[in-house]
Amino acid sequence: MPKKLGVDDLDQYDLAILEILQRDNTTPQRTVGDMVNLSAAAVQRRISRLQKGGVIQSNVAILDPETVGLPITLLVEVHIENERLDLLEAAKKAFKATPEVQQCYYITGDMDFMLVISIASMRDYEELTKRLFFENHNVKHFKTMVVMDRVKASMGLKLPTDKTTT
Repeated sequence: MPKKLGVDDLDQYDLAILEILQRDNTTPQRTVGDMVNLSAAAVQRRISRLQKGGVIQSNVAILDPETVGLPITLLVEVHIENERLDLLEAAKKAFKATPEVQQCYYITGDMDFMLVISIASMRDYEELTKRLFFENHNVKHFKTMVVMDRVKASMGLKLPTDKTTT
């Protein structure tokens, strides 16, 4: 298994490539190379290293939920009854396996999980709550907030800018 890369393993070229790919991962490697002053082959080697090292976890398209029939976005706070490790892992597994759950965070504070859910209708959400929350005896309670406006949808990260070439 390849070594997991960390911030200390990334130089200014890696960070510049990542910045470009975060904006548009379909940018041709030759174009990326021109933008960062590397050959296309060097860019390809770096991207491969970043993928194998776990820095680039996946290459995805961010879709417009309304266009694909999922106009309702919900933020759901989930409170767990028992925080026993096996029960927490079961909750994580259930949330991860649910396609409507776009993001799931195990968090500190008054709640245990924060979910981001995309759904077609409130009727569909009602059915989802039955399966995901009411039938799960370890869910103490949950609170739903309906998103009124999708102001920003990005998984882009602010990358360090003070790295020097290594």
